[in-house]
Amino acid sequence: MLEYVKTILQKVSFSKYLFERELKKGLRYLIPAELEEFRIWCYETFGRIHQPILNRYFIPV
Repeated sequence: MLEYVKTILQKVSFSKYLFERELKKGLRYLIPAELEEFRIWCYETFGRIHQPILNRYFIPV
């Protein structure tokens, strides 16, 4: 499921609204063991563009 959520976020990253909506959904789908890897990936991939959104859902890196 982790790879699926990553793919969706990459496809909707052009829109802050869609990105936040899909991030919320993605967090519900992931198991706890995947969350840390997902958080790191999100900040590495989208930290420059969507950092305020990421900070709402994760503790900043």
